[in-house]
Amino acid sequence: MRKKIFKMLAKINKSLLPSLTKKGVQLADANKFQLMIFAYRLWVTKNALD
Repeated sequence: MRKKIFKMLAKINKSLLPSLTKKGVQLADANKFQLMIFAYRLWVTKNALD
């Protein structure tokens, strides 16, 4: 059940949130908001794959 929720969240994130790597944003140069988006996407992806 939990895995299905995270997979659905991952699909929603892919369509709504910007891809920072495609924009060429380096983590060292990212602002706090971009780091927050990156961390959230990483957390969702990690839980969807477990």
